[in-house]
Amino acid sequence: MLLSTFSGTLLEAGIDEAGRGCLAGPVVAAAVILPPNYKHLLLNDSKQLNKKQRELLRKDVLQDAVAWAVGEASPLEIDEINILQATYLAMHRAITGLTHTAEYLIVDGNRFKPYGAVPHSCIIKGDGKYLSIAAASVLAKTHRDDLMEQLALEHTMYGWEQNAGYPTAAHRKAIATYGPTNHHRHSFTLLPAPLSAV
Repeated sequence: MLLSTFSGTLLEAGIDEAGRGCLAGPVVAAAVILPPNYKHLLLNDSKQLNKKQRELLRKDVLQDAVAWAVGEASPLEIDEINILQATYLAMHRAITGLTHTAEYLIVDGNRFKPYGAVPHSCIIKGDGKYLSIAAASVLAKTHRDDLMEQLALEHTMYGWEQNAGYPTAAHRKAIATYGPTNHHRHSFTLLPAPLSAV
């Protein structure tokens, strides 16, 4: 079972993101504060879970969390400030959206832009170590998947309901055939590199 706290503070928020490597759609971050000494046998990194498990865990997180919030940075913002800065922006928006002020932040990964004076720690693979980060990964992933499924109804040719905007061969082929949309990240390499002549 994952750990309930890193810092020992009562209002410790776990932070994680989804969609950094996608060609389309926003980057989404979530911040979650769980109750002290919270336990959950199944909560884990969202990448280790299937869709049904994520949806069930999402309900548990929304029900059990002391506070939670989701933040986004749009494809336009990603193009304007780059994906790393946009990820920080989405994370900061999620933290700002919390209904309780976090006393400490634990962030999945190895880099973070400080949020005001709130102390933080970056934890590599933290979504597989701490419950609050795992909870944030579940909320970020499910929120983003829902959003991409909605966008897929308007743009049926890109398969976003299945690939969520990630760079699959079919997604790149659709971009080559139909061109990019305003939901694509135009600063990213949207098309595969041409094969060099032998």
